Amino acid sequence: MATCTRIVKVLAGGQRHLLVAGGPTYTTVSPVALRHLPVRTYATAKTFKKDKKDEKEKEEKKERKPIDNTGRHKPYGLTAWAPVDDVYVTRYYPKPVYETAVAVDMLKSFQTLDYTTMDQPVYINLKLDMKLEKKKKVDPFVSTVHLPHPFKTEVNKVAFFTENPDQVKVAQENGAAFVGGADLVQKILDDEVDADFYVAVPDMISKLLPLKNKLRKKFPKNKRGSVGVDIPKMLELFKTGHEYAVEKDAVITRVGTLDMPKEQLIANMQTVVEDVCSHRPASFGHFVERAIVSSQSSEALLFKSEELVQKTPTNKDA
Repeated sequence: MATCTRIVKVLAGGQRHLLVAGGPTYTTVSPVALRHLPVRTYATAKTFKKDKKDEKEKEEKKERKPIDNTGRHKPYGLTAWAPVDDVYVTRYYPKPVYETAVAVDMLKSFQTLDYTTMDQPVYINLKLDMKLEKKKKVDPFVSTVHLPHPFKTEVNKVAFFTENPDQVKVAQENGAAFVGGADLVQKILDDEVDADFYVAVPDMISKLLPLKNKLRKKFPKNKRGSVGVDIPKMLELFKTGHEYAVEKDAVITRVGTLDMPKEQLIANMQTVVEDVCSHRPASFGHFVERAIVSSQSSEALLFKSEELVQKTPTNKDA
């Protein structure tokens, strides 16, 4: 009876004896009661990654398809194809597309009405259709053309790379500003020489690799015509040539000044448009989607660039 009373007192004092038959007896146990830890009985939601195909399909749906107005009695969202009166609200009618000669005459008349300077520059803005077969596209390019009627008075500085003494003499006679080989490469790296164009013979390309990051777009390339053996022809092109660049799908370049005769401006515009169109096969259609001509102080006028491209006749017998 005394033994039972002692056990009850021990339990009342917050201590517990673990009596195991044949095993050790634990007399000290932490007074803090054990807590029941929460147990998660459900699985985490699986994260789904968006497939690239789904994203592409959404992008294709977002792209608006161009509206085909062929055969319609009036353009979509506009009043009519052409206004009846001389005075009209321009936003209700499509912008007129003029012939090249008419557009140039209008620019000259704008200058007379606005009392602006005659020697202001004339620019053309060409939007290009860069699509090729399937998903291929025309890469942006830089080209140099020889305008039939130059409007610049200064001559471009041309650096020519060669180590052949005979070619050095020919380059100097044809007006190269800088001529040399490895020594000229080092001078360019040290910022002692700066030229507008850089031309080289094919044997020097491997030795010009240190200049690739320095020159970037000006680095000599076969596509640009800055690598070749015909030294006089290359130097003549780049000394008096006109350079333009295609960024994304557009070309904005200068073609002359407003005080030049109309025939000379049209000839320069035709040279640039023909050179641009030569970078894509004619079988894909006309390369230029939209052509704009403007001067420094006038409004932009749409003109027909198709009439500036000479169509080569096809032989049906062949």
